[in-house]
Amino acid sequence: MHFVQSLSKDVLHGHPQLVRAPAGSPTSALWICFSHDGVTFDATAAERHPTPTPFEQGEQYVRHQWVVLVTLTIVVIVVITALVFDFTNGFHDSANAMATSVATGAFSPKRAVLVAAVLNVVGAFMANAVAKTISGGIVDDKLVTPTMVFAGLAGAILWNLATWLLGLPSSSSHALFGGLIGAVLVGAGAQGIHGSVIVSKILLPALVAPVVAGLAAGMATWLAYRITDHTQRHSEILFKNGQRVSASMVALAHGTADGQKTMGIITLVLVAGGYQAAEVGGTHPMWWVILLAGLAIGLGTYSGGWRIMRTMGKGVVEIEPAQGFAAETASTVAILASSHLGFGLSTTHVATGSILGSGVGRRTPVRWRIAGRMLIAWLLTLPAAGIVGGLAALLTEWNNVIGVAIVGVLMLAGVFAILRLASHHKVDASNVNDDVNVHVVRKNEVNA
Repeated sequence: MHFVQSLSKDVLHGHPQLVRAPAGSPTSALWICFSHDGVTFDATAAERHPTPTPFEQGEQYVRHQWVVLVTLTIVVIVVITALVFDFTNGFHDSANAMATSVATGAFSPKRAVLVAAVLNVVGAFMANAVAKTISGGIVDDKLVTPTMVFAGLAGAILWNLATWLLGLPSSSSHALFGGLIGAVLVGAGAQGIHGSVIVSKILLPALVAPVVAGLAAGMATWLAYRITDHTQRHSEILFKNGQRVSASMVALAHGTADGQKTMGIITLVLVAGGYQAAEVGGTHPMWWVILLAGLAIGLGTYSGGWRIMRTMGKGVVEIEPAQGFAAETASTVAILASSHLGFGLSTTHVATGSILGSGVGRRTPVRWRIAGRMLIAWLLTLPAAGIVGGLAALLTEWNNVIGVAIVGVLMLAGVFAILRLASHHKVDASNVNDDVNVHVVRKNEVNA
């Protein structure tokens, strides 16, 4: 097993800890040792203690089984948490593909999320370069433990839900990266982070891609309004039909990009837990990981991120069919190209940049106040999720079992509180286009 663990004296007192074996220890098998009266016993290498008594052998076996059970339990918990994050990623980012089509009437709201959900699942099977970047690129998988990944996921989930509550289309990808980086920094130190990969595969694309997509969408919109008479009925029908294709392509591209990120996280956990062998340059996800990640993001998409869809479809600019077609086409090209190159690109940044660019190209008023709030959320995503992930890692690395339990309870409490606040002013398929703002509290509370 790749994940080497040691069993310290804490296990004897009911406090199991999963840590890396010392340098030079064998990494091809689970390494478990404990101390008694200054003598070290090894549960997997009998030559370290050539003459164990039957009682000592029994103790070693029990401790071995206990650590294996704890490891398996934590890995299962982390995999389930990763799929929960994937679900939140789906409803948080469903607006990326369908907000403009819903705003223009090219798709009805419910049909939009159904098409996006199916194509997200299909897209998840089409590429794995981003999954490899996460599983062995941004962090050192030899130093990462499952509990660190769990802590990072907690930060990402809470940030996703907080920005969804406010209707802010922040980056689920950057929330995931930030939570994981913060947790690994606390748990393994700076040596656990590959800074050059973070800069080249995450930070630079985050700066360049929205600008490129915005410029492309702006130019395409300008051309569309110059070569066609958008006031004619046949022109509107043509661009609405085009939007159905372009929005579907964005959903497919979203599946190839964001579906891979959860695959990479689960693969990282399996490698860290010793259930999958690491590969040079990043580990390829197993088939069942691809399937589960695709289904989770598809179900999340089908649930509909209506709060964020309102902001992207109506809040930033008023969108017409020609404009929406241009924005979606630019987003598709940018997302598919970045997925092929293995960039951990934010589809939210690209889609928002395209929408803003299309508004400028059409010379329609842009609500810069809302755009400014979105920019602030973008800038805060990595550090905010990183701080939450780091704080969670302080608990999980202090004590794996108790820490994971505490973080899990706190995360569930935060999720419940956010959902309770969201219920005060619901946004769903029936009212997604009724307003440009997303409210958190009841209107009568605001007036009071």
